[in-house]
Amino acid sequence: MTFFKLARKSALRKPVRSLLLMLSVGMAFLIHGVTASFINGTQGTEAASDTLLGVMSATGRALPMAYLPRIEALDGVAAVSPVMRLRGSIGDARNVVAVSAGDPEKLMEVSGKELGLTPALSGALQTGRDNVLVGRALATAQGWKVGDRLTLKAFRVKHSGGDRDWHFEIAGIFDGASPSTDTYFMIAHYDYINMGRERGANTASTFALKPASNVTPQKLAAQIDTLFANSAAPTRTMSEKQFLSAFLSQYADVKQVVTLVVGASFITLLMIVTNTMIFALRERRFEIGVLKVLGLRSWHILLMVLGEALFVFVIGGLLGLGLAKVASLAAPAELGLVLGVSTALQSAIFMVLLGLIAGLLPALLAMRTPILSAFKMR
Repeated sequence: MTFFKLARKSALRKPVRSLLLMLSVGMAFLIHGVTASFINGTQGTEAASDTLLGVMSATGRALPMAYLPRIEALDGVAAVSPVMRLRGSIGDARNVVAVSAGDPEKLMEVSGKELGLTPALSGALQTGRDNVLVGRALATAQGWKVGDRLTLKAFRVKHSGGDRDWHFEIAGIFDGASPSTDTYFMIAHYDYINMGRERGANTASTFALKPASNVTPQKLAAQIDTLFANSAAPTRTMSEKQFLSAFLSQYADVKQVVTLVVGASFITLLMIVTNTMIFALRERRFEIGVLKVLGLRSWHILLMVLGEALFVFVIGGLLGLGLAKVASLAAPAELGLVLGVSTALQSAIFMVLLGLIAGLLPALLAMRTPILSAFKMR
């Protein structure tokens, strides 16, 4: 009998108890998988870029379009586009949708690859001023298709006619470079929003910028902020990933909340598994004594018990991770659950670490069990 087979049989000695332990482990890793999928998905920052930059106002005001040629003239700037953000509801007031309006050609250069934009989509967007491109996640959630007409009631930006109704026609649907790319928004013409709004003409919410390949984004960001440091509208330039992290932290420190929830579930799990294994090994003291008589050394016993704990955590963890993957696939697109490779690797590390920690104390107790004391249990 191999050492692994011995550990497996020992772990399954009481099938019902082992199954309950595995289910407990599975539930903990299900929680971890789902929460990590949210953090790393389209509502999180994993798909966000560390290189694409956003030039925003340090005071919260809109930036004048006069900044655009000055930014374009800087060495190391490959492409830049003004972006006007528009938020509102379509149909139901609770059905909130975000619109990013920019220059179609320049947006293609800045973030076309990341968003999965093609020349055909860019061309379709430019065939009409009120045309929009809709992200796949948003289109799927809303049941929209190419050619549909939409009316967005903006929360803040008024139309020149005095109302807040903005009319769009879907010219195409973009998929994003990967499943974790945020596609729950629409892309519109900057000129359409700029010329049609009642106030704030010739300003932008931000300037989306792509640095040249030989330029460090952080240095370029500092250079831009220095350029406008003494102007009427100083800037704050950060990467796309930094912006999303800052945006989410305005509402709550999501990562900290998730860490606390997952940490509490893992600590509770460790206490349950460790306590259960200690009582289980007390029932097997006679068997441990027999194994020592047969020639197994103390470190063999240590490895065997650690192997049992790892077996429980790996099987239970894989079960929970599998359920988390199913949940991420079955969840509505607007939740943005994406269980990627990084989450799977992180979970695998947790399985091993938690298995070793949970099995360490029972393993030490079993290793130090005297043979005579073990035989007295019979």
